[in-house]
Amino acid sequence: MADTLIASQEKHRLIASDRVEGTKVYNREGDKLGSIKNFMVGKVSGQAEYAVIEFGGILGIGNDYYPIPWDMLTYEEDKGGYVVGLTKEQLEKAPRHSSAFPEYDHNYGRTVFDYYGMAYPYPFI
Repeated sequence: MADTLIASQEKHRLIASDRVEGTKVYNREGDKLGSIKNFMVGKVSGQAEYAVIEFGGILGIGNDYYPIPWDMLTYEEDKGGYVVGLTKEQLEKAPRHSSAFPEYDHNYGRTVFDYYGMAYPYPFI
């Protein structure tokens, strides 16, 4: 019985990456901002560092991609998506890229984290 309880709790604790991709992202007011295109994971740490939100364009054409620090997202079951404390205007002004990925190096990371007023987690690199 205890094993069944643990198994039922654990199946909701983790999610496969392909199930995160495409998940809708909302602001706190309930407006849809976009959806998660993918997320960036540290090769060594295994930790998700950024969610890349697909936003703008029409029917997937002309979309831009906005990396936001993963810790800014909160999953809300009732919405079936992630919630972030941003407005559309804030997201529109945020660091972004088109289909060509930028170098996710430390300079770019600092730019992204600075925009959101967060301390870059790798200050000495």
